[in-house]
Amino acid sequence: MEIKKIAVIGGGLMGRQIALCASIKGFDATVYDLSTDVLDAVKAWEDEYLAGRIKKGRMTEEQVAATRELFHVEASLEKAVKDVDCVIECIIERQDIKANFFRQLDKLIGENVIIATNSSNMVSSLFADCVSNPARLCNMHFYNPALVMEFVEVVQGPHTSEETAGAAYEFCKAIGKCPIWMKKELPGFAGNFLIAGLQERARYMVQNGYCTPQEVDIALEKGFNHKMGVFRMNDLTGIDLTYTIFKERYEKTGEKMDMYDIYEQMVKEGKLGRKSGHGFYDYE
Repeated sequence: MEIKKIAVIGGGLMGRQIALCASIKGFDATVYDLSTDVLDAVKAWEDEYLAGRIKKGRMTEEQVAATRELFHVEASLEKAVKDVDCVIECIIERQDIKANFFRQLDKLIGENVIIATNSSNMVSSLFADCVSNPARLCNMHFYNPALVMEFVEVVQGPHTSEETAGAAYEFCKAIGKCPIWMKKELPGFAGNFLIAGLQERARYMVQNGYCTPQEVDIALEKGFNHKMGVFRMNDLTGIDLTYTIFKERYEKTGEKMDMYDIYEQMVKEGKLGRKSGHGFYDYE
């Protein structure tokens, strides 16, 4: 089992970067999205990013030309997944929407095509009953920005075959990442499980008036040499993503996480982080 050709579902910042990273490393990659506006934005971003690589001397014109030959955008899901070895799902962090997508996808691909979810929180066993042959289903969680960050978590669920997890792991290595292979599922996986305690304490401090989000980040960035504090990283990954996770937990447990109301208000105001120009910081 070897991955040579992929389809990435979702043309957001994460999906497009995973696909382009693969194409730069010589893999055929197609980005699919329901929205033609998003696909137009992906094309414009590709042009801008690759032109910047040439200008900065990071890639040659020949390398860029080869990458363009391997990077595609597609408005038809059926065409996007035709003859691929692996489909990487990068859509909204809602279990019901992901489940419906996997059921739809299962009708379009062969039973041995690897299906990987890039969810930052949901283990793939949640969707094992949505696909035939769940042995080919796993987590492949990239970190944002996917073109830069080397860390990827491949998670082997109880339904996932050794061959599937191994192929996903080798693919990540082949595109220049430094993956880990988790042999058991854990909500949040390795990275988010480890960082969750830090995030909870950061939100507790803000919720209870000890200091501002920016001061928490100063403590982490200047005191412990973190590249980004909790809230600066939140702006990068998306305030709406965090709020969606909070909301799902609240609906299940009736428990509001610290700063729940703050995140809810920020989403209502369109303060989604870097992608909107405003979050805990301003980017205009």
